[in-house]
Amino acid sequence: MTMSQKLWVPLIIAGLSIFGAGVVVATAPSMEYKEPARAIPTVRTIAAKMQTIRYRVRSQGTVQPRTEADLVSEISGRIVWVSPSLVAGGFIKQGDPLLRLEKRDFELAVKRQRASLKRATSELDFAASELKRRQGLSDAGVASPSQLSDARRGGSVAEANVSDARAGLEQALRDLDRTEIIAPFDGRVREKHVDAGQYIAQGNAIARAYATDYVEIRLPIPDEELAFLDLPDPRRAGVDVSGDGPVVRLSSIFAGSRHEWTGRVVRTEAEIDSRSRMVSVVARVEDPYAVSDIESRPPLAVGLFVEAEIIGPEAKDVIVVPRYALREDSKILVVDEEDHLRTRQVSVLRIDRDDILVKGPLADGERICVSPLQVVIEGMKVRTVQDQDPIGQESGAS
Repeated sequence: MTMSQKLWVPLIIAGLSIFGAGVVVATAPSMEYKEPARAIPTVRTIAAKMQTIRYRVRSQGTVQPRTEADLVSEISGRIVWVSPSLVAGGFIKQGDPLLRLEKRDFELAVKRQRASLKRATSELDFAASELKRRQGLSDAGVASPSQLSDARRGGSVAEANVSDARAGLEQALRDLDRTEIIAPFDGRVREKHVDAGQYIAQGNAIARAYATDYVEIRLPIPDEELAFLDLPDPRRAGVDVSGDGPVVRLSSIFAGSRHEWTGRVVRTEAEIDSRSRMVSVVARVEDPYAVSDIESRPPLAVGLFVEAEIIGPEAKDVIVVPRYALREDSKILVVDEEDHLRTRQVSVLRIDRDDILVKGPLADGERICVSPLQVVIEGMKVRTVQDQDPIGQESGAS
């Protein structure tokens, strides 16, 4: 290769390279700058719905009898008969005989007291006739004043003996009646302590029973919850207010199934617990052992643990909102017609488990944001998804 060729070949290659690079640059696509689109968050909303709400206050307690007593023998004696109903769990009726004691000794005591009364009556008649005779002699100036005084004293003693004999006869008859122990109320036997053939002393308990005409449930309630109930006036304690108090719905699981009963609050207890700040109200259920129209429902037995829901007064034009939608204790987020977020101050009436009860200013049907947004800017644009109503009837809607 000549010297000139050695010079031209590199120049030609370099020229071709420069030309190729120019062609590539000239035909490359142009880059256009665009501002990135702003992300619009998507939020879930529910529609505000004006409702009439009944407040509900929840508690729990144990069923207790209204009256429980030891049945005690008032006399001593040997048991000769025991009622078949006098067993643990047995039902008794007021006036029914429960137990009989051997009565022969008491029948003899009655005979003796009747004889004593007859003797005392005879002595009283004699003393009366003697006093009359002495009075006549005294009027005639034959009897001395001391003899008349003795006659009067004898009459008073005879009269006292008659009164004593009558009281003794009455006591003997009462003891004879007490050889049969009867049920003092309609109830159920909790414990039985005696049996036929046993000798019992005066004052010994034969059984323990409780009344079944109604039962009571003691329900502790925080004092701030009392604002949501119409309780009976505590100054009317002892007055029958069973038809005036709030309705109580009781429920419990028994034999693997949940059952419900209905009662009423009849009174509040005497004081507020200084440690727990609880006030105990007493609910009453009438005739807890009656046969129910619901065949599968058992009786409301004493000792059963129950959950209670006390029905309070109505609150009108209330909106129920999920608790997690509340911000800063008294604010919620709403979405306006142009899909912008707005902060709304509301009046919180009550926080009830997972829901809150609020009053406006909110229009019926207005969209309430229920999504947990970390950053909220007033007026920010959002996309909305209508949520299914997450609020159940537990919030207290009537």
